[in-house]
Amino acid sequence: MKKWNLDALFPGYESKAFEDAIENLKALIEEANAFASNLDESSDALPTIKEYIDIASRLRSNFLRAFGFVNLSLSTNAQDEASNAWMNRMQQLSSQTSDFNTKFSKWLPTVNNLQSLIDNDETLKTYEYYLKSIVDRSQYVLSDKEEAIISKLTQTGSSAWSQLQGLLTSILEVDYNGEKVTLSDIRNKAHSRDAKVRKAAYEAELAAYKKIEQSIAFSLNSIKGEVNEIVKLRGFESALDEAVYDSRMKRETLDALIESMEAHLPMFQNYLKRKAKLLGHKDKLPWYDLFAPLGKSEREFSIEEAMDYVIKNFRTFGDDLANLAQRSYDEEWIDFTPRSGKRGGAFCFNIHPIKQSRILTNFEGSFSNVITLAHELGHAYHGDRIFNESILNASYTMPVAETASTLCETIVKKAALNDSEGEEKLFILEQSLMGTTQVIVDILSRFKFEKSVFEGREKTPLSVDKLKGLMVDAQKAAYGDAIDEETFHPYMWVNKPHYYRGSLSYYNFPYAFGLLFAKGIYAIYQEKGSAFVKDIDHLLQKTGQLDVEDVAKLIDIDVTDKKFWEGSLRVIKEELDMFMDLTEDLQ
Repeated sequence: MKKWNLDALFPGYESKAFEDAIENLKALIEEANAFASNLDESSDALPTIKEYIDIASRLRSNFLRAFGFVNLSLSTNAQDEASNAWMNRMQQLSSQTSDFNTKFSKWLPTVNNLQSLIDNDETLKTYEYYLKSIVDRSQYVLSDKEEAIISKLTQTGSSAWSQLQGLLTSILEVDYNGEKVTLSDIRNKAHSRDAKVRKAAYEAELAAYKKIEQSIAFSLNSIKGEVNEIVKLRGFESALDEAVYDSRMKRETLDALIESMEAHLPMFQNYLKRKAKLLGHKDKLPWYDLFAPLGKSEREFSIEEAMDYVIKNFRTFGDDLANLAQRSYDEEWIDFTPRSGKRGGAFCFNIHPIKQSRILTNFEGSFSNVITLAHELGHAYHGDRIFNESILNASYTMPVAETASTLCETIVKKAALNDSEGEEKLFILEQSLMGTTQVIVDILSRFKFEKSVFEGREKTPLSVDKLKGLMVDAQKAAYGDAIDEETFHPYMWVNKPHYYRGSLSYYNFPYAFGLLFAKGIYAIYQEKGSAFVKDIDHLLQKTGQLDVEDVAKLIDIDVTDKKFWEGSLRVIKEELDMFMDLTEDLQ
């Protein structure tokens, strides 16, 4: 049971079910475009809006199911010819819906009595946020012809460059100790207890990137260049402004978050300096020892043990969460282990049409892998909550997307800390802090790097050396003097797929938002107990129908106020202080 089962979607590309789905999708696209071609000022508003909702719902459901099968198949076998061909076909089909969406988004704002229609119709009332979002977004919609051109050109532009990055990093062979290993394998060695292994793996990783650095640099430049041009055409000042808008949040919320993170960098840097001393370094930590384990835990988890551990700790929060995790294992939703052609990292894909999710990890038995598993199961739990809503009300944005996942991490980490003592307690605590440091400090470096790439790409394509320099500069700004400057990782832009999405820029700050938002929620949960779980479930279920600030208000949190973020960071400081106390006599 190391691989996921996609039969609930389709048995295969040659199956009648998949062929029928594609034919049905084509027919739906024809129906959608016929609807769009008949839109004009004389259209009767109420039945027209209801018809759009019906067509859009069926179109999204059918497309998501077919696309999900192709995307998931490709993510575990980047070289599969059929999957690559079908991905190209799915992009073509998606582009054919451009007229449908563009024309309706221009027509809807012409309905002068829209609010009155919504107030007096139960169906429209259900879709109020969705409809108002279309009206608001219409200010950034271009002409029908321009939208159609953009939709088509991105297939051979940003989407193709993104696929190239995924392909090259998934099949990259890394020379290590006379063997050829995958990039995922070599990066997992950063968690080894053997200092020589960690350093050798780091050096092998950097050497391997030279094989693909030029191609990946072309990918990054092409994607960011495309985004820069399109956001200007749409009327945004920058890609960051578009990312904040698409996140359905205010810029003051992002500013409050980033400023709070920057103000608290010293406490993370002190932790890293202490870790350096514990590992025998003078006062700075080499990059290759960032993930070096401290303390001792004899446990290496099998897949079954990892799932049992996660489910047991999820049960302390609630049966619904634990049962969802059990179901994901029993029904083979998870693709666990690394292999050639499989993409690195981890993700969860929520599939609304079948009310299921699929989870990809690169599990090798470490406690860190267990935490990653808990994180992705949190995404599946969020999906399970939002499946209670219609598919048009089920699209939540990046910042709140990390809430349930980070909350689930916290549940497992806290439970593990409470059940441990001595060397094992130190091990678990430091594993937690290691992850938190990544989500605050490293995410800040990624945010700064992406911002500098977008700004630099305005003037000229960026060379490999320039990209490496920008990455090191960003790491220095975030990690300060806690890291040995000779060991900064100049290639961290190569292996992060988040940078390579033309339609989704700055997929970094949402992780920090999710962590700190979840910390704040967990603190309230600890105070209120199990009665608060229903409020959390309600919040997760409504994330597709509210702006970020209004989602937070459901539990009386003001995310535009730095005091909230500082309060969440103080929760982290308690763990940092515990670590400093536990290691005071170990230096």
